Amino acid sequence: MADADLVAGAGATAAAPAAAAATTATVATGTGAAAVAAGPERRGRGIVFWLALAWLALVVLVAIGASWLPLQDPDKQDLVNRLAPPFSEGHLLGTDGLGRDILARLAFGARVSLIISLSAVSIGMLLGGTLGLAIGYFRGWFDGIVMWALNVILAFPGLVLLLGLVAYVGQSLLAITLVVGFLSVPVYARVARATTLAAAQRDYVLAARVLGAGHGRIMFREILPNVALPVAAFGLVALGVVIVLEGSLAFLGLSVQAPDPTWGSMIAEGRQHLASTTHLALVPSLTMFLTVLAVNFVGDVLRSRFDVRDARL
Repeated sequence: MADADLVAGAGATAAAPAAAAATTATVATGTGAAAVAAGPERRGRGIVFWLALAWLALVVLVAIGASWLPLQDPDKQDLVNRLAPPFSEGHLLGTDGLGRDILARLAFGARVSLIISLSAVSIGMLLGGTLGLAIGYFRGWFDGIVMWALNVILAFPGLVLLLGLVAYVGQSLLAITLVVGFLSVPVYARVARATTLAAAQRDYVLAARVLGAGHGRIMFREILPNVALPVAAFGLVALGVVIVLEGSLAFLGLSVQAPDPTWGSMIAEGRQHLASTTHLALVPSLTMFLTVLAVNFVGDVLRSRFDVRDARL
């Protein structure tokens, strides 16, 4: 009987490693299956991200090098070949109602859109980010007064306020950039304030205060690095909004003055010939759509890495 118990115990002891090995294999198999299942999705997101980034790089390079690329003069009129369809001789994307090359106008129009959008976003990020950092750090009555003023600005219909300011200051590239940048300050200030409120309660900030660090050192050495990335990621998403906003102004005839090309003005000009030649409005519309879509996708991916959901907006 003792021998039988001894044999049974030995068998159980031998079975334990086998069971553990089987459990480990099962877990590994499940983990491998989950990785395989997640692989295509991750690869798909990666492919779309890189395609969006490649499109944005192409738009930026074309906008910067438009003057050096083998393109025609965007303002040169060729009335003999007006309303030429795409892939015509000498005009890859055709011509508009005045015989101007659409491809050349798209390239130079990208320059206007990028200058306004990048400059306006930079102004909003710099002013709004600094203001949000200050009110989020000091709080108190200063925070209350500034937030009240920002809420008043945000309460006005944005497009109506923008139209009024543009009509007052003029339709130059500088004026439109400054107006759009000014109107975007409250949004960036709220984002920076929310991130500052969350970062100001972290242990390293409290430790810096205990060690006697001044307000300037705490704000710009401890809190600012944590605020800059979320604000920059939000600014990339807002870049698409500004591109559409500038296109709306150009469509209404309130952007840079003619004959300087913009995507919005090209859409407005193509509207007159929709019945016969749809490509006049379709080509700039599709270009703007792809650019804004790429900006939004890249911005969403970056913003997801610097989410501030624990902050109080």
